[in-house]
Amino acid sequence: MIDDSVYGTVPLRGAPSPGDGVPAGPRVSAVEAAVRAAAAAEIMPRFRQLAAHEISEKSGPHDLVTTADRRAEEHLAAALTALLPGSVVVGEEAVHADPAVYDALRGNAPVWIVDPVDGTRQFVHGEPGFCTLVALAQGGEVLASWTYAAALDEMAIAVRGRGSTLNGVPLRAGAPAPGAPLEIAMSHPDYTSDEQKRALLGLYTDGISTRACGSAGLEYLAVARGALDAVAFNWELAWDHAAGLLLVTEAGGAQTTLTGEPFRITGGNALPFTAARDTTTAQRIREKLLSGT
Repeated sequence: MIDDSVYGTVPLRGAPSPGDGVPAGPRVSAVEAAVRAAAAAEIMPRFRQLAAHEISEKSGPHDLVTTADRRAEEHLAAALTALLPGSVVVGEEAVHADPAVYDALRGNAPVWIVDPVDGTRQFVHGEPGFCTLVALAQGGEVLASWTYAAALDEMAIAVRGRGSTLNGVPLRAGAPAPGAPLEIAMSHPDYTSDEQKRALLGLYTDGISTRACGSAGLEYLAVARGALDAVAFNWELAWDHAAGLLLVTEAGGAQTTLTGEPFRITGGNALPFTAARDTTTAQRIREKLLSGT
């Protein structure tokens, strides 16, 4: 089990210490309880029960939002900031309403990065492949994350430097079997720029089997548990990636952008990027992406 202190060996700048006579910060278990409560109150009662007026489009027919998304994010924002006074929330729906909210990722305050329903399309269609994603970051560094697939009863937690677990059991990404084709979930080429599309087409080669991704959070979980060899994504919105990247790396996996640098949640990454079960696989995928550019 992960130690219950979020701060652990990587304290937030300006966070109080036990010697100050005040709590060192939010507990892993307290955040888990908040995530579970938001899902129980706002998401699961609407699963397979959505009315037409509770579903709307944002940028287009493939970008949906529901009452569950909005209500769960509001629930989480209140609960999480109460757990860590002085923290702020960067949530998908809040940023949609006001893009300036995203700038908090570059500020000094601790930031809760929230995707209330990752996999909204699946949620709308009554499929269980959706999850709630929460990550705690400061100064561009992700310190802890929670991935909760409520319909599957799966809670994955990662704390920087202290590993990751699924329902309390340590996760180990392992490595692909020697000689076996790599199984990769990737962005759909139809939703990329021409340059990114060329890069992703580098994955269409012998020894690699690709498919379109579902919920990004659940794809990262699949990598962390060794059920998927890698992901390759062309977008960099922090709420889709912050939780999963920490989950994968704390399970022994690796990640890299096209330039060979780690993915930055603050943006400006060379895309596409990959997260994989091990360093060798991540570098192999990076080379294939570069071959397509």
